[in-house]
Amino acid sequence: MKLQNLLQQLHLLVPYQGINPEITSIENDNRKVQQGSLFICIKGYTVDGHDFAESAVKSGAAAVLAERELALSVPVIIVNDTTRAMAVLADAFYNHPTKSLHLIGITGTNGKTTTSHLIEKIFSDVNRSTGLIGTMYTKIGDQKFETKNTTPESLVLQKGFHQMLEAGVDTAIMEVSSHALHMGRVHGCDYDIAVFTNLTQDHLDYHKTMDDYMHAKGLLFSQLGNTFDANKPKFAVLNADDSASELYRKSTAAHVVTYGIDHEADFHARNIQMTSAGTSFEIVIKEKVYPINIQLIGKFSVYNVLASIATAFISRIPMEDIIESIESVKGVDGRFELVNAGQEFTVIVDYAHTPDSLENVLKTVQSFAKKRIYVIVGCGGDRDKTKRPLMAEIACRYATDPIFTSDNPRSEDPLAILKEMEDGVMGKSYITIPDRKEAIRAAINQADAGDVILVAGKGHETYQIIGSKVYDFDDRVVAREAIEER
Repeated sequence: MKLQNLLQQLHLLVPYQGINPEITSIENDNRKVQQGSLFICIKGYTVDGHDFAESAVKSGAAAVLAERELALSVPVIIVNDTTRAMAVLADAFYNHPTKSLHLIGITGTNGKTTTSHLIEKIFSDVNRSTGLIGTMYTKIGDQKFETKNTTPESLVLQKGFHQMLEAGVDTAIMEVSSHALHMGRVHGCDYDIAVFTNLTQDHLDYHKTMDDYMHAKGLLFSQLGNTFDANKPKFAVLNADDSASELYRKSTAAHVVTYGIDHEADFHARNIQMTSAGTSFEIVIKEKVYPINIQLIGKFSVYNVLASIATAFISRIPMEDIIESIESVKGVDGRFELVNAGQEFTVIVDYAHTPDSLENVLKTVQSFAKKRIYVIVGCGGDRDKTKRPLMAEIACRYATDPIFTSDNPRSEDPLAILKEMEDGVMGKSYITIPDRKEAIRAAINQADAGDVILVAGKGHETYQIIGSKVYDFDDRVVAREAIEER
């Protein structure tokens, strides 16, 4: 695409009439620049892309987009906000890919990963070609790629959507984080369906208040647009049992569909029965009743399933196909995942890293535990500090044997993090083992037949971040090895 044609996508206050090279790619990482690239200078938290513009030109950049004047040998186009401009230009460069996809975005504190995987499974089972973007990976057809953020920045997103179309994908499902919404990473994404799971405390290190956090999530629904098209309808799928849904209902012009358990909803679950092997319930849709038997456990799993069923149903997938697919799902990596190495006690690994998610998982464990409940839990460094005493209090409230340990301490002192957890449970019974591997081993070596061990916080993660170093660490592997060595 010619530079002048590309820049026409920006508004009239960004005039450009200089030379008109062919732009072969758009990059905001100078290490990826090739001959003919447009290099976009982005100010990050630790580095400023403007400092690498000269290096980008030496690598072949044909033009540079910046927020200030730079003395370079190629055209420098000045805009007020390069991050916002990058979203516009990436969408145009890749020919507006999401307009050709059935795009589903999922936001909320907990349940995004499980819900996105459930939706992807339903669509795949009816022979829709799918793409998936989220916490665990990006998936295009049958190929998986590593992701750094739950929701990548706009340039990576639009390139990914373009690759999906080239691979024949027709439906894309993505997790949409509050950070991404607040930073504008999803600008240019033409969502067909926006799904809300729930809102509980998290990320207050970034958003500062729950109101700010709630409003950041709401951007997904306001960005569904303000027009109606019978051929391409827009839907907001909202949790009727979460009070934030009322704000999101008011924030969108899209059709609103609700799901819930405790309140009446378009997709309503009733008669929920749980065992250690799964959960059964009835779903009521327009007075029609469908029995559901899933291999997932817990009330939170029912919510995830309801959101997934609602999304598939309004996407015109037959209910019989939806139920067949949902009932075949055995689980999602790191989400209430059983570690079974022949032991007589139960070991569960779960991603629960917020007070609400930890409480939900422990309540579910209580519903089937016969004897003692061990929980190994920590809190991440450089993240919301206010939830540390809350996590500890919940662990002590619902588990018989709470063990506090390190999660991903990052740049913080692990012992200082543990002290802040302990401040929430003064006078209560718990033990602290800073080394995560030793904490897991301690619980497994003490457990008797009928006990349940929950290893919380990291789930699918295969690493631990201590200081500036990333170490191999998988709760599931460590637990299995400890069981086998017992």
